[in-house]
Order: sequence, then structure tokens, then C-alpha cells
Amino acid sequence: MKIIQRNEVTNLKRTLDQGTEEQRESVKKIIQEVRTEGNTAVKRFTELFDGVSLDQWQITEDEIDEAYESVDGEFVKILGEAAANIREFHEKQQSNSWFHTSNDGSILGQKITPVDAAGIYVPGGTAAYPSSVFMNVIPAQVAGVERIVMVTPPGTDGRVPAGVLVSARLLGVTEIYKVGGAQAIAALAYGTESLTAVDKITGPGNVFVALAKREVYGDVDIDMIAGPSEIAVLADDTARGEEVAADLLSQAEHDARSSSVLVTTSEKLAKDVQQAVFTQMETLPRYEIAKSSIEDYGAIVLCHTKEEAISTINEIAAEHLEIVTENPFEDMAKVKHAGAIFLGPYSSEPVGDYFAGPNHVLPTSGTARFSSPLSVDDFVKKSSVISYSGQALREHGDKIAKFARLEGLEAHARAIEIRKGRWE
Repeated sequence: MKIIQRNEVTNLKRTLDQGTEEQRESVKKIIQEVRTEGNTAVKRFTELFDGVSLDQWQITEDEIDEAYESVDGEFVKILGEAAANIREFHEKQQSNSWFHTSNDGSILGQKITPVDAAGIYVPGGTAAYPSSVFMNVIPAQVAGVERIVMVTPPGTDGRVPAGVLVSARLLGVTEIYKVGGAQAIAALAYGTESLTAVDKITGPGNVFVALAKREVYGDVDIDMIAGPSEIAVLADDTARGEEVAADLLSQAEHDARSSSVLVTTSEKLAKDVQQAVFTQMETLPRYEIAKSSIEDYGAIVLCHTKEEAISTINEIAAEHLEIVTENPFEDMAKVKHAGAIFLGPYSSEPVGDYFAGPNHVLPTSGTARFSSPLSVDDFVKKSSVISYSGQALREHGDKIAKFARLEGLEAHARAIEIRKGRWE
């Protein structure tokens, strides 16, 4: 893990992965074939990419029962407690429709309505993610979404990880399909003989999933284009090197392209963390992944002042930001760009991944400059409501007509003036 200076930070900034031309063309082909062939194409691509042939790709109750029997009871309790925490947090995000009546009798307002159907993508591949079930399903449920569909890639044995199925049952999700990749996104967006299309697709995945979400956007809504996981740690000499190193590795083990960055004013901490990262990494089961991540995308940025350090943090705009300093709340006030912010030595990033309550589906690749974590708001639509009174139209009708003519829209003006008999 290299130690660099502030002027080298530009090299650390991430951009959304656009994929290769070959990958983009492959995704377009997959989507088109799923649109035209439905289940046949989904089955073909599942055989090709996941190495398994499935005649029945909807999860059955028997499969979920079997998953329950294979999972430790204590783990189920932990899942239940985590789900309760996540639900409690997201319930605080709920907003209500509102209406305001003016003195002239006009009523203006906003009507909030959940989307009819949401598709939840739960990644598979190198790891199983029950937490992704909670983080995507719960805000949709709190928003009031009536139909929630979950898709997740099967293993070569045709199974889905037990923890994922148990998590789904805890939340009452019953429509679950063993399909992943771009073919899953296409099925959610356009439907097949077995799966009715949805209105919104959320959840992270690999580059093919990200490219597919980008491709179908506009026909359906999506949450975001997610890149590899990121963590930035802002720390001073009050932080412990072994703890910071462990937190950096918690993201490095996700993906060889994950980014782990320490920003500090302490040369001693920089050296302690550098050593601890390599020491701890040696015993990780996902050593090769973490090693590639740290070597290619890990760095320690040594800054001269705290102001310089915070400026660096804002420039990186990381998905996860830990602030382990003497006054973390004070320093947080100066942070403008971060997906989720973890304050103090006890707020290790995995606390947010699994248990605390805030959503872990977060903006990556610098998009925290303009976007937010997944929330209840992502699963609702807001409609403006206008009920103009006769008094209001009498008072403002001529102004509205003149405004329309200034834009060269005569029919707009006449639509107002045709009602003049009502106000004269």
C-alpha cells in the first residue's frame, strides 16, 4: 500500500466503469434476445454464464424451507434484529402528501405514490449477500410498493445461498427467481412468460449488471450505476493503526477493483497502517482479491494540514467515509461529499453494512458529489397537484396568457382566455 502526497490524489479518483466495447455490445445483445425470446433466452444465458441448466427458475417454498433448516438459529435471530434496525431507520424517511389552500381558494400540493412493482437484484458470484436483500427490499416495503420481485444468480448446483432465501422470507418476499447478470435485468425491465416486468430496478452487481441497468433506463427506472466498493478513512494520530488497516481491508476483500484510501496528517499512523495492512492481509481467506485491490487501488495520502486532508476527502467523494479523529463531528461538518459517514473509533464500516440501519446501497465512483444512498424516496413518485380557483384565474389569467405568447405558444394563451367568461 503506497504512501503518496496530496498532489497525487487525482490518480485515485474513480469514474463509473463504462465497460469495454465488447462488453457493451454483449449486454445489448443479451437484452434484445431476452426481449424477443423471453424464457428461452434467459435459460440459454444462464447455462452459458452460470453453468447451470434450469427448467424452473422461480424459487419454490420447499427450497426456502430447506434453506431455513440449513441455517443456524442464532443467525436467523441476528438477521431478524438487523432487519428491525434497518426498517426503523427507513421508516423515519417516509414523507407524506401535502396540500396548501391559498386565501383565494386555490389548492396546491404534492401527492406521493409508491411505484407498483420493484425488481431487486441481489448479487452472487464470489460471495453471498443476505444484507443486500434487506437494504433493497425494506425501503421498498416502507414506501408501500405492492409487488417486490427478487432476482439473484444461481450457483453451479442450481441453488441460491441459504442466507439470501432466509432473509427474503423474513421480509415476506415470495417472488424470487434464480437468474443473474444482464439477462436478469432484461427480464425485470421487459418481462418474460414467467416474470412480469417491473417499474424500478435496484441493487448492485458486476459490470454486466451495471451496463444492463444503464441500457434499460428510460423503459424502467434504476437506482444508480454502482461501481466497485470504496472506503476512505480520515484519521489523525488518535486513531489506531491496526483498526484503520482492518477497515481498509474490509472493502478490499470485496473486489479486486475496490478502493481503500487513508487520508491523514500523521506520518506515524501512515506507516503503522501500511505495515498492518500487509500483516493482516496475509491471513484473509480472500487474500488474492484483497491483495490485488490494495496494490492497484489502495493508497495512503499524507497531508500537511487537516484542511488539506478534508479537501482531499471531498475530492475523492468516497462511497464510505470513516472519520477517526479527535473531533469527528466537527470534521464531518466540513465534509461535502460522501455516501455514508462513520464517526469515531467504534463506527467501523461493517456496522453500516449489516446492522446499524442506514442503507448500504451507496453512490460510488465519485457520484457522491451529486447523489445519495438508496432510500424510501427511490420507491415513490411525486405528483404536483393544482386546483386553481376562479378568483385566482381572474387575478392571474391575463398574465398567464401574456407569458404564453412571450414563448410563442398561442394555443396556451387561448386555453386561458377561453375561460374569460368565467371571470369577467
